[in-house]
Amino acid sequence: MVRVIADVGRPGRHCVVDDSRDNRSLGTSGPDVANLGLVRPPFVYLGSIALGLVLHLLWPARLVPPSVSTPVGAIVTVLAIALFVSAVRILRAAGTPVPGNRPTTTIVRTGPYRFSRNPIYLAFSLVQLGLSLWVNSLALLTTLIPAVAIMWLVVIPREERYLEARFPSEYSPYKASVRRWL
Repeated sequence: MVRVIADVGRPGRHCVVDDSRDNRSLGTSGPDVANLGLVRPPFVYLGSIALGLVLHLLWPARLVPPSVSTPVGAIVTVLAIALFVSAVRILRAAGTPVPGNRPTTTIVRTGPYRFSRNPIYLAFSLVQLGLSLWVNSLALLTTLIPAVAIMWLVVIPREERYLEARFPSEYSPYKASVRRWL
């Protein structure tokens, strides 16, 4: 089906959208997106961080001496943010959307995607690890475990099934040659 959409910000401008691709072209009966929004990765990690901070306020338990935790945590957090920014830029440069609730357009194999199939999720995990060190919080570190488990057991397998169905000849070799996390 072809739709014409008016550009609200620019009167007289229109965009033609081809919606003819349906799920049958994927060979599946599932949706044409990697993430339905039921378990959104940013919210998994934000919830994990929020819970960890609340638990830290209720039962503060330190990990290591502050003279070690603060600088190491800051460095890990900054490196994680740099990894996230790099991964997002590479996806945008390739013309594929970052949110998993929009159809993926290509398999990206450059930048951080050369060594990790999930550098954005790796960055989210490293941000929480860095923050837990920075604020020296055992609770914040502990709540990272269920967040990673949700990603490992729920989110990533669903996305991988989607990518294998959408890009059968491209994703399988990529999956075989690049690790899930590191």
